[in-house]
Amino acid sequence: MKIIVGLGNPGRQYAGTRHNVGWRLLDALAVRLGLAGEASDFDRLSRQRFQALTLDASVELAAGGSQKVLLLKPQTYMNLSGQAVAAAANFYQVPPEHLLVVLDDMALPAGRLRLRAGGSHGGHNGLRDIERALGTSQYARLRLGIGAAPPGVAWQDYVLAPLTRQQQHELEPAVERGVAAACTWLQDGIVAAMNRFNVKETDET
Repeated sequence: MKIIVGLGNPGRQYAGTRHNVGWRLLDALAVRLGLAGEASDFDRLSRQRFQALTLDASVELAAGGSQKVLLLKPQTYMNLSGQAVAAAANFYQVPPEHLLVVLDDMALPAGRLRLRAGGSHGGHNGLRDIERALGTSQYARLRLGIGAAPPGVAWQDYVLAPLTRQQQHELEPAVERGVAAACTWLQDGIVAAMNRFNVKETDET
């Protein structure tokens, strides 16, 4: 079993905000894996458990066999994300190296991706709480860039505000690449995913 977690905040007021791009990628991934007909179907089709909305899949591996995967959207609000992640990981006895967390990142330009096998939470409250709950930072994470807050705008207000039209446009291909990166992680692991998708800005076309 592997677990892919999309970070976000529950509630209609947070739908479409920068802090919820992890959920947006999970919605698209559910479509790619054949679990949903449209991205908007995730919440309707999911089961509520582990203080989260979940969908289960079995992915056929290119090398043969299959890989079970759990898609998980914590419903605890961002700063308590670790409760849901730890509950699911403990139930299925999933080690940290079989966990991928998808989240927003202000340090990356809008539309950029970055995969890491582990490391610092970088001030992100969702990662901070997952690290606390698991007792380790050695789990994979896929960051989607949302750009930096404009001068004079508090970061809390920025991440909880809706994406601009330009950022929506920039995010669409990033979500598609993020889905492909998550699928590569499922098939071949984090090193293969990093080698393929951590493209330098100067190499992008």
